Amino acid sequence: MKAIIHRKYGLPEVLEFVELEKPIPQDDEVLIKVRASSINAMEWYGMIGLPIGRLGGGLTKPKDPRLGVDYSGIVEAVGEARSDFKVGDEVFGARNGAYAEYVAVKKIIIPKPKNISFEEAASVPIAALTALQGLRDFGKIQAGQKVLINGASGGVGHFAVQIAKAFGAEVTAVCSSRNIEIARASGADYVIDYAEENFTLVAKKYDLLLDVAGTHSWKEYKRVLKPDAHFVIVGAPKSAGLIGPLSHVIKVKFASWRASQKVDFFIAKFNNEDMNLLAEFLETEKLKPFVEETYPLSQTAEAMRRFGQGHVRGKIVVTM
Repeated sequence: MKAIIHRKYGLPEVLEFVELEKPIPQDDEVLIKVRASSINAMEWYGMIGLPIGRLGGGLTKPKDPRLGVDYSGIVEAVGEARSDFKVGDEVFGARNGAYAEYVAVKKIIIPKPKNISFEEAASVPIAALTALQGLRDFGKIQAGQKVLINGASGGVGHFAVQIAKAFGAEVTAVCSSRNIEIARASGADYVIDYAEENFTLVAKKYDLLLDVAGTHSWKEYKRVLKPDAHFVIVGAPKSAGLIGPLSHVIKVKFASWRASQKVDFFIAKFNNEDMNLLAEFLETEKLKPFVEETYPLSQTAEAMRRFGQGHVRGKIVVTM
């Protein structure tokens, strides 16, 4: 099968389009013929070899050369111990090594809603799960609250706007002028163009701020937060330093340690319950993925290069 690997760390030039042995599913696995995957920060930092990440992933070269986590596709074979799926089922989920024509999956595999494409389904798992858990589990979102999404037109951001609306919140989206229509299409009640207005200087106060962009200091963020507000960090500017985007997280956590607001940073955790909820949102059209562009598997390096340029509108998808 065709797949993307990287034998060393670096920029997209290190990615190789190679032939690998097709996986054989174990008794408790399902073999998926992958139709699409997508680009996330997880793959970017895995590719460049963020120094702090090398402690577990390989100091001088990656222990596992495969990349890609999000996938959508069609069930091709089912292990003897599995009765929950059958050959021909359309599914999506998460599995390491998804930049490949086939993956064998044990845990995170969900029926794909019929009203979305394989490309749309593949854009969902990491980004939408991050938005869901950030808003619900850490932001403690409630109906009627005033929520601000900083970085509202990217992968996590455009899902966050829609999920916050699904929970009944009033949503203010912060994005660039070229992405205002995406934010509005996602359901934002108010949109702030950061090039025209500094949202940290507005008089309005928010119950919850989901920070995807990491563009301001804690002192600035605090100005627009209610005393009992939740502030959740899910993203930060790309950095090639020792700890990468965690430097922003540490600065905010340190500056806010005596604040009355609750400040959290987290990394999303996959589970079928949340994935099924996202599938329900997709089926009922409470969630609609926006795909900026698709690239064939052979051009994954170009897709990753585009991601590295920043300011992606929605998601970038790789097709098989």
